[in-house]
Amino acid sequence: MRHRVSGRRLNRDTAHRKALRKNMIAELLIHEEILTTEAKARMLRPAAEKIITLAKRGLAKNDPAQTVHARRLAAARIARFRDVADKDGSVEEVDVVKKLFDDIAPRYADRPGGYTRVVKIGKRSGDNADMAMIMLVDEE
Repeated sequence: MRHRVSGRRLNRDTAHRKALRKNMIAELLIHEEILTTEAKARMLRPAAEKIITLAKRGLAKNDPAQTVHARRLAAARIARFRDVADKDGSVEEVDVVKKLFDDIAPRYADRPGGYTRVVKIGKRSGDNADMAMIMLVDEE
């Protein structure tokens, strides 16, 4: 029985699950939407929202120690650098933590939560897995 046991195992061991979560959060923050299975999207949503809330706490201009602390916690919880290919094929390295604190957190500064949306897409043709698109919501 799994009474009061939180989290999804996704048929992976602990290290693989942590690496998957870190990488998927980084990809979501860079691309702002990713296509994945519904189970992974459900696992990713609360973790990504907690990271964005952590980044919002780091926006405090009056306390630089709190900003540094929030950046260090975020860097420990997500994959730091990502190689992103442009449309013309050139690859550039993006600092995910910098994008999180400079672009994404100010966008949601006045929003009290609900930064992500999961939209069910349908079945994957190869193995009939339920697919979902997880995306950051637009500022409204």
